[in-house]
Amino acid sequence: MSRQQRLTLIATILGSTVVFLDGTVVNVALPSISDSLDVGLAGQQWVVEAYMLTMVSLLLVGGSLGDQFGRRRMFVTGLIAFGATSALCAISPSVEFLVGARALQGIAGALLVPGSLAIVAATFEGSARGKAVGTWTAWTGIATVLGPAGGGALISLLSWRAIFWVNLPLIAATVVLTLCAVQESRDPDAFQGIDWPGILLSAAGLGGPVFALIEQPTHGWSDPMVWVPLVAGVACFALFLLYEARARHPMLDLGLFRIRNFSVANLTTLSAYAGLIGGLFFVGLFLQQVAGYSPLEAGLATTPISITLFVLSPRFGRLASGAGPRLPMTAGPIVGGLGLLAMLRVGSGADYLTDVLPAILVFGLGLAATVAPLTATVLDSVEERRVGIASGVNNGVSRVAGLLAIAVLGAAISAHFGARLDSELGAAPLTPAAAKTVADAKAEPLAVPKTGSLPPAEAARVRTASVSASTSAFHLGVLIAGLLMIAGGIASGFGIQDPRRKSVDVVVASG
Repeated sequence: MSRQQRLTLIATILGSTVVFLDGTVVNVALPSISDSLDVGLAGQQWVVEAYMLTMVSLLLVGGSLGDQFGRRRMFVTGLIAFGATSALCAISPSVEFLVGARALQGIAGALLVPGSLAIVAATFEGSARGKAVGTWTAWTGIATVLGPAGGGALISLLSWRAIFWVNLPLIAATVVLTLCAVQESRDPDAFQGIDWPGILLSAAGLGGPVFALIEQPTHGWSDPMVWVPLVAGVACFALFLLYEARARHPMLDLGLFRIRNFSVANLTTLSAYAGLIGGLFFVGLFLQQVAGYSPLEAGLATTPISITLFVLSPRFGRLASGAGPRLPMTAGPIVGGLGLLAMLRVGSGADYLTDVLPAILVFGLGLAATVAPLTATVLDSVEERRVGIASGVNNGVSRVAGLLAIAVLGAAISAHFGARLDSELGAAPLTPAAAKTVADAKAEPLAVPKTGSLPPAEAARVRTASVSASTSAFHLGVLIAGLLMIAGGIASGFGIQDPRRKSVDVVVASG
């Protein structure tokens, strides 16, 4: 690896780190944001979903703009915009302002992420690309998982606002490094334009169902505020696919899905990342709001995943480019899913070393075996000139998976929590004050309500019922998340094809 290649890899890792960091650090900050800005579960979901929704809607645009106007140029533009929107998040006076700032931050991330992997793919070739992708995956994965520990420390020492301010010096350093080290690359055959109808239809197609699923626990399925955006969103997404199939210059090239490994890898991404992102979102909330972890403790709880990624991701990346991706892409999600299922042993009084840590280690092993081979397979399955759009599609699929998983799991958890809470409380009547406390608790599942104003006996009854209901709802969430990851592994096992080896010598060298 030359010096220029090494610096390019570092720049892309740092840039992607900022985006991925915000995707996980904010999860740790949600309880603090809830206390500071007075929001329930729906508000917490929107702080995450607004960011993911705009990023998903524009990831393909970000990839195509990089192919058209230069990947380095779009990468730097995204970095600067991400810094500006991070500052807006840090000064948010209300949850509405924060959600809006997070939506703008997602737009900036959409310019940044596709260019990152496209730059890596354009800089490295052959087996070196697999190793580079593995290294990129390892370090961005470390940031994704280690970030909560650092974020938890910032929240404990300063404020949740500090997790956004800390982005600025990292972004400034990355911009300088990119301008000095990264060579410009583009696709000379790329269409010079923007697919505005595709953007609008995809945003409405994803935004409608997400809005409906988040608001459903509050308003119910029969409320027009829920079923209208749900139906309209599904219709818009169907129109999006129809439009893209017939457009002369589509934002989403559906022809890519005729490539077997590309199609199966994205199916695996959809299923496995739904389990991954959805599962970790609710693990973070449960550990803080029910198990009583501090932000720092909740962040440190998942740190072993980052160590596993650091040690193993490059090795699995080389395995995917050498011996073939089928085995790690099959075993990885299945093992990761089993790690999430092991979270079924975690309760409100769970011991970290005996209950939480074993599940985290198994999950981390599965994640390390999955991410690098999956990413390398997506990039290796297409022509080099199309790696930008391929990267954008795969990143988009992973974000759609997380977007829908948080919304769907949130709806399931909310419904289960409400029903279980009523069951735990039984038929004995509650005082008006206790009834109001219970109603407030249903707006914030996976949390223990404040019962200080209630008589001791009634306070204990409500708290005990809430803890039991939260634990049961959390178990439902990790059960679904674990099964989704396992389904992704099964899809790879049946669908992924290892590339044919050219000779015995290649086999020996790859091994």
